Amino acid sequence: MLIQCTKKLMDILKTKTTLIKDEKPLFSWHANLISINRRNTVVLVNDSNRYTIILYGLKSKDFKKLDEIAINAIRETLLAEGIKAEIVEEFINASPKVSYAKTKNRSMVARMNKSCDNVYSSGEILDANSINQSNVSMVVSALLVGNGKNEYIYPNENMYKDLENFVSSSIFSCRALELKILLNLLNHKVWRSIIVPDYITFKQFHHILQIVFDWKDYHLHDFYVFDGDKPVVNLVCSNDAFEYPNEVPMLQESNIKLSEYLPKYSRIKYNYDFGDNWEHYITVEKTIENYMKNYPICIDGKGNAPPEDVGGELGYDEFLEAISDPKHPEHHDMVNWSKMQGYRNFDFELVNRRLKVSLKRLS
Repeated sequence: MLIQCTKKLMDILKTKTTLIKDEKPLFSWHANLISINRRNTVVLVNDSNRYTIILYGLKSKDFKKLDEIAINAIRETLLAEGIKAEIVEEFINASPKVSYAKTKNRSMVARMNKSCDNVYSSGEILDANSINQSNVSMVVSALLVGNGKNEYIYPNENMYKDLENFVSSSIFSCRALELKILLNLLNHKVWRSIIVPDYITFKQFHHILQIVFDWKDYHLHDFYVFDGDKPVVNLVCSNDAFEYPNEVPMLQESNIKLSEYLPKYSRIKYNYDFGDNWEHYITVEKTIENYMKNYPICIDGKGNAPPEDVGGELGYDEFLEAISDPKHPEHHDMVNWSKMQGYRNFDFELVNRRLKVSLKRLS
């Protein structure tokens, strides 16, 4: 594996450079040292596909073992993408020894600098407790970038293609869950059926639910996992929730994967917006052992979710009455308000387009 460094990074590494002419682009990376939040950050950009790996908060001792740290970060990030473990290892082992060289040319440096700009823009979501920033690496690698001559690419999709060509087979396979989600409304039938990889966290699952019901993530939420009718755990989105304990054990949702509770427990309640109190009941329909994607899909659904801040189900009923009757005294105002809220009919194709990139935008 070849890491081609800027002078700034090379100076801190204090290592000898090598002249390598035949390293394939897939196994070559350009690397830069930048400072974000006053922390040393190394950004590696793949020469073939511009996939980006971020190492954050490096100390002097870490630069002495950058080989090991970089390889582990590449491994962990590709695994987090849902790529088969054996393929990740085959990729790592194909070029196991790390060599360092100077940057290749202005074009490659310009591409690397663009990735660095995207990392700067993601500074607020970097995890101060980890050197390897797999989540943010996936976010940055999912951004559309110019590739010269009016060509634009998604680095993550190009990495997938490169790896598929490398192994001549599909690179994705994971266990997934088919879920039915019913929005608890008395007067309206609103539901979605989705398939999600079981390795995602409940935090990511929350964002997926926001997409399929077209919520805007304006409010707090939580999950209750049930064993029959008995709740076994309350997964919360904010540490402030622990100031209001209940009889059900509480955990922070961020690092809890679906696989830790599903399909062992087959029912979940998702609460969104504790003011309007939108309750979603989620059941496991079946388990899929060999799911060939690394993103969720919506396979069916019915009905529109209410707009944000409409005032609960009663407010939703009044809202629907107003927008459906041109003679209603609040018709004009409500129609304009609904546009501001982004209220729209359930759009199956739009939901799936948003779901395809959902896990790469979330951390």
